[in-house]
Amino acid sequence: MGKARSALTGAFLGIRGRAGITTETWDELEEALLRADVGVRVTDELLTGLRARVAAKELTDPDALLAALRAEMTARLDGADRELQFVAGEPGSPNVWLFVGVNGVGKTTTIGKVADQQVRGGRRVLLAAGDTFRAAAAEQLATWAERSGAEFVRGAEGGDPSSVIFDGVQRAGARGVDLVLADTAGRLHTKSNLMDELRKVRRVAGKGPGRVTEVLLVIDATTGQNGLTQAREFGDALDVDGTGLTGVVLTKLDGSAKGGIVFAIETELGIPVKLVGLGETIGDLVPFEPSAFIDALFVEP
Repeated sequence: MGKARSALTGAFLGIRGRAGITTETWDELEEALLRADVGVRVTDELLTGLRARVAAKELTDPDALLAALRAEMTARLDGADRELQFVAGEPGSPNVWLFVGVNGVGKTTTIGKVADQQVRGGRRVLLAAGDTFRAAAAEQLATWAERSGAEFVRGAEGGDPSSVIFDGVQRAGARGVDLVLADTAGRLHTKSNLMDELRKVRRVAGKGPGRVTEVLLVIDATTGQNGLTQAREFGDALDVDGTGLTGVVLTKLDGSAKGGIVFAIETELGIPVKLVGLGETIGDLVPFEPSAFIDALFVEP
């Protein structure tokens, strides 16, 4: 979290170096939060509340101000359900988790890491290679299936992604598999025909014996506010029966100064961040813990 932390702690040190709370204090706080990609709306809300407390003499020195900011940022992330949803049912009725997102965000790697974790947790898992367009995507997912001990279904290169997902769910149901992790082709959220195809994938995934219990958007943390746009577009495209995205996986958080995008996604869209990627190894995909995240942002170097 070093890069994300550095976007804030330099400002914090400057603020603590002053005897009181000044105009420069507010300017530095605003700039730091925006640089960390907390977002204009969330930044305004945070600072408006803090200004009112300073005016009311509740907060009178820089340390108290930063402690209040820390508490408010933590509170904004509390209360969300971050558990990956798995509904236990009759054998032959697998849960389906769909993974969506644009090219290059790390969907396939994320699926492989989730598969490994779920298999280690005692579940039978099947990986469905619905990304039929990217060269070697199915091979990459097959490698993860072998590594994690999951089963695997693929289709013809360039084939219909929906048919692969359908076949995967059918096979999982017939073999008593607990969980299907479905890859989808990385697609630009601005391409309407590709988003229409993704809607079809979502509809098909819920047919037959399967039930879709998670639709996870994978976002590269380094993209910052563009991730918010992606979340809006994918959420609209995947809205089926009033249910769109169920959660976000934020990858490459260790390499980004823009970790504040968590606040924009959760506050503006109400979509919980469920998993974060903090490195390349299998153990570096971890459940998102708000308090640990805020602590990492505020700790001084």
